[in-house]
Amino acid sequence: MDPHGGVVTLSREEGEMGEKLFVGNLSFGTSDQDLRELFSTVGTCVSATVLMDRATGKSRGFGFVEMSSADEAHRAISRLNDHELQGRRISVSEARERSAPGLPRAPGPARSFGPDLPSSRPRFRKEGGSRRGLRGRKRSL
Repeated sequence: MDPHGGVVTLSREEGEMGEKLFVGNLSFGTSDQDLRELFSTVGTCVSATVLMDRATGKSRGFGFVEMSSADEAHRAISRLNDHELQGRRISVSEARERSAPGLPRAPGPARSFGPDLPSSRPRFRKEGGSRRGLRGRKRSL
């Protein structure tokens, strides 16, 4: 926290965020090398990564590319946004800073799934079990 009450996020240097690009709508067959080759046609591609699902090992359909300068990054956005790659029109935009871990993504009340939640079912009576059980017992008397 800073002295003014705001939250300080640790991030990269101010001018550096424009170098990292988000690439969406990728074909599931697109590899890191395919992205690197495409973005190298526009400028110097420092890194290219297609994100994979941890459980299945398959592509998640998006990735990140880092260009060597902010100027090259803006050129890549203007030339490659809506460009066709492996039969799909990719979307290229500036990558946004991730929210800090542990903070809720959407504003609103925190959800808890612990024992403090009221039950959605009606409670049974202390003696006699369910209502049906009580009715059944009354009929038999």
